[in-house]
Amino acid sequence: MEAIESNKAFTFGGNVMNTGLVTNLPAKACVEVLCVADREGVRPTYVGDLPEQCAALNRTNVNVQILTVEAVLSGRKDYVYQAALLDPHTSAELSIDETVALCDDLFAAHGEMIPKMR
Repeated sequence: MEAIESNKAFTFGGNVMNTGLVTNLPAKACVEVLCVADREGVRPTYVGDLPEQCAALNRTNVNVQILTVEAVLSGRKDYVYQAALLDPHTSAELSIDETVALCDDLFAAHGEMIPKMR
C-alpha cells in the first residue's frame, strides 16, 4: 500500500494467476513471480518457460491444486479423492484405501468449514 501511495517502487515475490507469465505452466495455475508495486498498482513480471525439469516438478503439484479448486467449485467429493490420490507425497506414503479414509476423516473433522460436497 505504501508503494502505491508513495509511488516508491517495491519489489516482492507475489502469488498471482498465471496469465502467460510462466509459459509452460497452465493458465489456471497460481504462480509466484517477482512483482513490482508502485502508483500503477501491482504488476507481475513475465518469466517465460521454466527449465523443463522445474516445470515438470511444478505440474505434479499444480494438477492437484487445479483439481482441488474444481472440487470446491463443483461440490464434487470424488474430485477431492482424485486430487489426494494424484498428490505425489500422499501416494508415496498411503495406499488408495488409506488415502480415501484420510479424506473421509478430514470431511468428518472439518465438514462445517468446507462447502457441501456430494
